[in-house]
Amino acid sequence: MEATQGFRRQGRSTVGLGSWRLALLVMGVGGALLAAGLPAQAAGPATDAVKGTVDEVVRILQDKEMKKPDHTEERRRLLEKAIGNRFDYDEMAKRTLTTQWAKLNRDEQQEFVVLFKRLLSNTYADKIEGYSGEPVQYLNERQQEGFAEVKTKVVSGKAEIPLDYRLMNKSNDWRVYDVVVDGVSLVKNYRGQFDKVIHSSSYADLVEKLRKKSDKFVAQ
Repeated sequence: MEATQGFRRQGRSTVGLGSWRLALLVMGVGGALLAAGLPAQAAGPATDAVKGTVDEVVRILQDKEMKKPDHTEERRRLLEKAIGNRFDYDEMAKRTLTTQWAKLNRDEQQEFVVLFKRLLSNTYADKIEGYSGEPVQYLNERQQEGFAEVKTKVVSGKAEIPLDYRLMNKSNDWRVYDVVVDGVSLVKNYRGQFDKVIHSSSYADLVEKLRKKSDKFVAQ
């Protein structure tokens, strides 16, 4: 499967870091408190899959035992597992590298997936505690040849942020391979950053930068 397959959408070239964090938070907790705007007949299996993950993450966040300081690491592991069961990190990592991916051997591909997963996990892990109940409206779902897009809208203060989840069906399970915030693809955003490093330096330099960023989070 080519990395460009799936739903495409033109959008602005930049988006605030806060919006990306909100996107990752919403994957974990948004929508559980408000699922307005989606008629019953408009719901579909991809939407159900997203909601299932939302329900599990909210259950973990609301678990009083897990809120205790001595359960911080366990809580984080459970959250990462719940979100990881819905995010297809392999597919996301592959799409961020495009042509570079095919040049890597299997071990190198697996190493990059691990580093990319850590990058995303570390981005949302600490921020998820700051979720302040931004309501989410599920708008609609569309499917096309094994791909689906679940369109939502996040209401944050006076702002309404379009937030779409792109999923692909793998072994009868809907897995997220991209998140589009206000018209900007998370995968495309990282692809641009990674391409810049690879073209100005090398793939090895990109891997080293990701390793250092991962080590920095671990040391904190």
